[in-house]
Amino acid sequence: MTDRKGTGGATLAPPDPPAANFLLDTRGTTHTLDAFVVAAAFDTDSRQAAFALGDGSVRIAALADPNTAITIAAHDGACLALCADAAPGGFLSGGDDGQLRRCEADGAHTLAAWPGKWVEHVLAYPGKGAWRAAAIGKAVHLLDPAGHALKTLTHPSTATGIATDAKGRRLAVSHYNGASLWFVAAREDRPTALAWKGSHTAVAISPDARYVVTAMQENALHGWRVADGAHMRMSGYPAKTKSLSFTAKGRWLATSGAETIVCWPFSGDGPMGKAPEELAGGDAVLVTRVACHPEHEVIAAGFADGLVLLTEIASRKVLPVAAPGNGPVSALAWSADGRWLAFGTETGFAALVDFAPR
Repeated sequence: MTDRKGTGGATLAPPDPPAANFLLDTRGTTHTLDAFVVAAAFDTDSRQAAFALGDGSVRIAALADPNTAITIAAHDGACLALCADAAPGGFLSGGDDGQLRRCEADGAHTLAAWPGKWVEHVLAYPGKGAWRAAAIGKAVHLLDPAGHALKTLTHPSTATGIATDAKGRRLAVSHYNGASLWFVAAREDRPTALAWKGSHTAVAISPDARYVVTAMQENALHGWRVADGAHMRMSGYPAKTKSLSFTAKGRWLATSGAETIVCWPFSGDGPMGKAPEELAGGDAVLVTRVACHPEHEVIAAGFADGLVLLTEIASRKVLPVAAPGNGPVSALAWSADGRWLAFGTETGFAALVDFAPR
């Protein structure tokens, strides 16, 4: 990795395109998908990658042969959301056709449908007590791995984001004027109400479920310490934060919305009174997507000019993955085993990069 300091230190000139593309050229596979890449995901076994597109299709590539991508006609309209399914070998997709579908190599299979509505967010937990979730308007519907309805969680306004902890026990949902925190397996569904006036547009929950953080309309984050309801205000962003990602042990929250990767400390009592780390910045280009490695304190980041890089929090060193030039990065994901990184852009460029030791 090479040093590329944030706003707290000297800034090096960005690497020239051949250097920045070295990993993509030597370890990557690229695809031209001809549609906005809405999301990227890997299945639970880290054997397949998928890209959800604005044209309603999902492209699936087996990692044993990443050069070949199968096109799945998933939705009559745009794909709005994608994640690994709770059951191995497939993905959940939601569309503006009201369909929740499982996408796999042999096609797309409808699990549930809400005609006339949008399935804007999907989530699945694959461990013990596996479940699936789909957000439609004010409701978040929970299903079991067989596709049977478990329960419906209703909110005061439209659900704008959903997230779960590392054990799949709690579900956080952002909405207008705050967030709701639910126990997935509760016999009686009474959420912990996390209130803060304003429009909350995305949500993250720490792996240990101690903290819930939302992105807000006014270029800021708001957080709650679950144990006592203490509030945390994180502001100063030049743009809206659309991407949030906790590190594997929950010590840091990486965020987009600035010209650096802004990382808030969540060890101890949280970020109150502490300054964030600002990593891999200095080129006056906004970070659009972030994704923390599933094991190490390493962050993948995508920028508005198409640059993709990795940075290590402790050393602040940077490893370029892909050079600018392919459009704003709109999707970014790690495989569960930490070997593969997937990213996609608004122009339909997509790539898979293999970080296995050689």
